[in-house]
Amino acid sequence: MLDTKFIIAGPCVLESKALCLEVAKFCKSICDEYGFTYVFKASFDKANRTSITSFRGPGLEKSIETFIELRKYVDLITTDIHEPHQAEKIAPYVDVLQIPAFLCRQTDLLTAAGKTGKIINIKKAQFLSADKMKHAIEKVYSTGNRNVMLTERGSMMGMNDLVVDFRNIHILKQFGCPVVMDVTHACQSYKQTNGVTGGNRLYGPLFAQCAKVFGADGTFAEVHPDPDSALSDSANTMNFNMFEDMVKSLA
Repeated sequence: MLDTKFIIAGPCVLESKALCLEVAKFCKSICDEYGFTYVFKASFDKANRTSITSFRGPGLEKSIETFIELRKYVDLITTDIHEPHQAEKIAPYVDVLQIPAFLCRQTDLLTAAGKTGKIINIKKAQFLSADKMKHAIEKVYSTGNRNVMLTERGSMMGMNDLVVDFRNIHILKQFGCPVVMDVTHACQSYKQTNGVTGGNRLYGPLFAQCAKVFGADGTFAEVHPDPDSALSDSANTMNFNMFEDMVKSLA
């Protein structure tokens, strides 16, 4: 299991090997400077994009080479899976398997992830109360794997916006698992009608500081050298300066 001083960060999706290496090396240097374990994160397939035309990523097979190269420069690697069969295939190349928020109730996905023996990071769904996450945890525990983390990422407020209830962090910690604050997806807004999720990245560092007060063990942030050109979650992704300032404030 991860220690209580770690940062999960990287681009939302694997755009190119060169960009991922740039982000990974920068984030690693900042985390090293301020004493954090660095976990690189990027998705090989964003299967839950809003629009059918949105970029999804290179896919599982094409991502493996990038993950192998990244391992030379980071402490740990995580990526998300959307289908049970992906767990066993990607597990040899990563250290943490992330369960997307929308899929945190999917029994077959959770048990397939658990059977790999990897650390499983379950993101709390926007539509789920924190206390209900005990059932997701139990599904992973049923495989004999007790290496579970939980991630808070905001709750639905109406149908078009999110609100972060930091009491959720305190509730989630009662389960005895490390709790992470996803400061990127907590910034999202669903008010756009163009098929692209919006939001405001400026709230991210503030969410990180609040989560620390409530006892969060780690922070999740998506980072890109030029967020406005990012192929996924551009409105909520931090630039390098924002990331460095956030890590410094957490330290």
